[in-house]
Amino acid sequence: MTESISPLAVPLPELPPLAGVRLSSAAAGIRYKGRTDVVMMEVPSGSTVAGVFTSNKCPGAPVDWCRSALSGGKARLVVVNAGNANVFTGKAGKDACVATASAAAKIAGCPMKQVFVASTGVIGEVLPHEKLVAALPGLHENLNENNWEAAARGIMTTDTFPKASTRVAKIGDAEVRITGIAKGSGMIAPDMATMLCFIFTDAKIPASAMQTLLKKGVDGTFNCTTVDSDTSTSDTVLLIATGKAKHPRVPAEGGKILADFAEALNELLLDLALQVTRDGEGAQKLVRIDVTGATNARSAKKIAMTVANSPLVKTAIAGEDANWGRIVMAVGKAGEPADRDKLSIGVGGTWMAKEGGVVPGYDETPVVAHMKGREIDIAIDIGLGRGKATVWTCDLTHGYIDINGSYRS
Repeated sequence: MTESISPLAVPLPELPPLAGVRLSSAAAGIRYKGRTDVVMMEVPSGSTVAGVFTSNKCPGAPVDWCRSALSGGKARLVVVNAGNANVFTGKAGKDACVATASAAAKIAGCPMKQVFVASTGVIGEVLPHEKLVAALPGLHENLNENNWEAAARGIMTTDTFPKASTRVAKIGDAEVRITGIAKGSGMIAPDMATMLCFIFTDAKIPASAMQTLLKKGVDGTFNCTTVDSDTSTSDTVLLIATGKAKHPRVPAEGGKILADFAEALNELLLDLALQVTRDGEGAQKLVRIDVTGATNARSAKKIAMTVANSPLVKTAIAGEDANWGRIVMAVGKAGEPADRDKLSIGVGGTWMAKEGGVVPGYDETPVVAHMKGREIDIAIDIGLGRGKATVWTCDLTHGYIDINGSYRS
């Protein structure tokens, strides 16, 4: 974990208790010294769960475990460790998940398949799960409804600030709360992303309905962000409903009764996704890229992500250089329909290029001023159709190299 806090950091919101959720953290010494690195989150029997995971074809053992456990649709415990990803560790990786889930299940008095595990950190090193298992009794004893911040800090790796968000929604005339924590700083191109996110609600929602909401919500939020184009082996988003709130019955398919809940969930997911992007390793600027006029939405998103992942675009932003030619280059290499003579590029509300050339009388002064800010807006109009997309990224600085060049040191 780096010592300096990102200049794009946002403060933790007030996180009131959420009915049915208790949390704790502990220092197990798995990799870090002098800080917490294991977190336990407990929910009541009968709580339903949904999950979305990495698209990486070399996933960690915890991802395999959670995917299997998800078929039961129920959750009682989530156990997370930071510092070791438990990825590419063969049989030892699976054994670590089984040992952790088995020990936790005995403590909580629940089936192993209601224990979800997640790990984040270095890839390729065997997880010393005996340290993790030894920490479980103390974690269970110290569970408390007010430990949201401690949990958010306990799952951090190279993060410079803890990430959390909370919203209130209505199901019928009843209010329900949604609260989530996340970690992530590098290896972020979610594509569901070392991105972990745990969301809880006191609503009573069937697992099938939550799965539909979560998948759609993640696609429009976490999957529209990128720090470095690298999709982690460990990315996990879990949504767990404790069922403690009183509200009208929600059918298995969800439907209109969850409209307000879905809107609040999407707001929370975007808030957390942008906090992860703000904490991009070495990041100094948050960048929003709006693409319009593409042949369709899929094409617009691919173009936007290509621009967002371009090292030349990202380093120009880091250097506060209004080099719009690099944006043109990235649009052209996306492999999507584009016409140079219909393309328009704008930064900070100023259009600098239209119809294949510089806008007559273009004055770079306001663009230069905009580039010096912390939040950068890029607009791209392809000029071919009605497809549009918005993605977020950060700049690429020397700090990224410093952090990742010494990650295992």
